[in-house]
Amino acid sequence: MEGYRRGGQTAITHLRTILRVIAVALAVLLVVGIGYQQLGNLVDAHHFPEPGRLVDAGGHRLKINCTGSGSPTVVLESGWGDVLVEWQAVQPQISTFTRVCSYDRAGYGESDAGPLPRTSLQIARELHALLQNAGEHPPFILVGHSFGGYNVRVFHGQYPNEVVGLVLVDATQEDQYQLLPSAWKQLFANELSRRRSQAKWMPLQISLGIARLRFGKQLGPYGYLILRSNYIKARASELQEIQTSAEEARAAGTCGNKPLIVLTGVQQDESLKNGLSPEAFASFQHTWIETLQPRLAQLSTRGKQVVLSDVGHDIPGQDPTAVVSAVREIYAQAGQGTP
Repeated sequence: MEGYRRGGQTAITHLRTILRVIAVALAVLLVVGIGYQQLGNLVDAHHFPEPGRLVDAGGHRLKINCTGSGSPTVVLESGWGDVLVEWQAVQPQISTFTRVCSYDRAGYGESDAGPLPRTSLQIARELHALLQNAGEHPPFILVGHSFGGYNVRVFHGQYPNEVVGLVLVDATQEDQYQLLPSAWKQLFANELSRRRSQAKWMPLQISLGIARLRFGKQLGPYGYLILRSNYIKARASELQEIQTSAEEARAAGTCGNKPLIVLTGVQQDESLKNGLSPEAFASFQHTWIETLQPRLAQLSTRGKQVVLSDVGHDIPGQDPTAVVSAVREIYAQAGQGTP
């Protein structure tokens, strides 16, 4: 009986030792993971610094990068999920003839987190405060890519006297949720569900360095700007509220007779092609190019659509010259002469 007790106590002691070892190992892994994430961000930021400076935008700071000189100042509004380096092939060309600013929305890149929910009205008001506090003065030419199209339209609706022209770069249009084929609507619903889920579990993976280990190489040199919890949450909120933003853009009204150019890409992303049947994809293409994008051009009596046959949705990356040419044209029509 005594031997049985001693044996039981020995087993308990061994079990406790094993649990202590496991606890210590987990603690070490946590420290290593957190250190790996933080050190990795510091190293990447040193080798691939994001240009610009942090400026208050109403209680939180946003990263803004302004170059060149002249007026009107061109303001570049990124698409959903894109940080300001999206414009790295566009901004230097524009800066040769006028002032130009790109920035990171709240939660994106090195910007601070902002209040939720992330709607176009909230974003436009923050952008206005950012420009004011950064010492950037109107008039502005607004350039909005994809979801950024909603944001610049809402900005114009809020501050029409500060805007002299717009360029919408394969921008979203508020009727798309009704007019695009049902198969696309299902893809959109699936994406929304996925991003909601990511917003719940991805921040922990980011904090522990797991996301960096899994995705760091495929995200490229600026991946550290999106391997951030604030980014994941802001991006998810923007998508969650995108139909609210769409209605805010609709309520912003038209652009009157201000010059407006709508750039439309014909070649869509492979993920969209692969996610739709040939018939659904053809329907998507027809509706996007022949209905939704022309409706954007009709927002101004001086609006026009330019269809780009060799590029897809990522026009700033695939054909930056097309964006620069559109800005040059708006610049000239705004009464500043041809640069």
